[in-house]
Amino acid sequence: MDRSGVALVDSSTGAIAPQPIGYRRYAVTLMLALFMLSFLDRQIINILAEPIKHELQLADWQIGIMSGLAFALLYTIAGIPIARVAEHGNRPVIIGIAVAVWSLFTAVCGYAGSFVQLLAGRVGVGVGEAGLTPPAMSLIMDYTPAEKRASTLAHYHIGVPLGSLMGLALGGLLLDAVGWRSAFLVVGLPGVLLALLAGLTLREPRRGLSARTIAARGRSTFGETVATLARIRTYRLFVLATAFQAFVTYGHAPFTASFFFRMHDGELARLAATFGLERAGFLGVALGLATGITGALGVWLGGQMADRASRRDVRAYATIPAIAALVTIPTYIAAVLVPQAWLALALMTIPSLFNSLWFGSVHTTQQGVAPPHMRATATAFLLLVLNLIGLGLGPLTVGLMSDWFSTSAGLGSGRGVQMALIMSSFIGFVPFALFWSARRSIRADLETAQRHLS
Repeated sequence: MDRSGVALVDSSTGAIAPQPIGYRRYAVTLMLALFMLSFLDRQIINILAEPIKHELQLADWQIGIMSGLAFALLYTIAGIPIARVAEHGNRPVIIGIAVAVWSLFTAVCGYAGSFVQLLAGRVGVGVGEAGLTPPAMSLIMDYTPAEKRASTLAHYHIGVPLGSLMGLALGGLLLDAVGWRSAFLVVGLPGVLLALLAGLTLREPRRGLSARTIAARGRSTFGETVATLARIRTYRLFVLATAFQAFVTYGHAPFTASFFFRMHDGELARLAATFGLERAGFLGVALGLATGITGALGVWLGGQMADRASRRDVRAYATIPAIAALVTIPTYIAAVLVPQAWLALALMTIPSLFNSLWFGSVHTTQQGVAPPHMRATATAFLLLVLNLIGLGLGPLTVGLMSDWFSTSAGLGSGRGVQMALIMSSFIGFVPFALFWSARRSIRADLETAQRHLS
């Protein structure tokens, strides 16, 4: 039992027991709030990119590095050692420290006086955020019965669209009200309070395990973990597919608001005036609602679909994200081609919905095919590849393409960023092919993992 008197271990088996439903809901909701905060702090820079670009005199490729590569490099480098500690350490304490670190670095970004200083601040945010998801997902897997894991993990990942919504909406409103520097301060400091709450109220169920059970769960070296995960075909395909899906999503994110400012500036001003707002505030709220609400719906719907469809055929875990990746391509291109800003914002809801269906399927599968004592590291490797390819290269590539189309091809900044967004959308065929290919091995890999547990 923990200090609250709740049994953490199944007395009949000696293994970790799923937590009571009331506490499980509290814990997952708290971790959802933390994940949402991480994406708020991560994504707010996207709505602030244009004024930062002008004040610090940056090119689009620098915006790409600042919003993607700088964050991703340290996020991925720090993620692996943090995950290794989380395999056997106190996961709630790790989470609390991580939240405090990234929140303070977000606030520090408001004091940046140059590109290098802002880059350093974003690196610090990345280091902090690396300590959340691997231990959080490992806790969720321990807290939750097997038949509820896809929907529970999907519930946690609703933090992605909701955090993005808040980052865009709150960032836009704060930009108009107090400027981009104060915006970083306002969104960064409250995270310290949530860090304390996480460290003090989340339970570490492994504290109740016997030495025999801990030994049965396994302990592996870093090399053994890498070798084991590399042999699992479904895991390899899901990691690569998710990384290339993220390449498209993260590549578009820093430049979507810039696209609207450059291509629809006059209409944005008129629409904003209708609601008594300035352009940035209106666009932040509109983009946040258009992509955040439908994104959250997509994450929830994807988790529900995966739990239900997988009872008949576990290949649904691969089929759902494959089809979603394919549908996202033409719907996003349509949104950036229409001439009306209001219609473009409305159409953004469709790719946002489909681009969010994969969360429950992907994370249930990558956790399900990995041995229990390797789950935090499996998540960290997924995030490493996802962020290096997706967050690291996506924004940088789209930024370079935008600069080339704008200057070398002579299209101007508006048409240049539009063409970059269109061309990068076709990368979506890669995750479609990889997810679809994983249908061949997913059943066998999940059955193999289940035999190791029995």
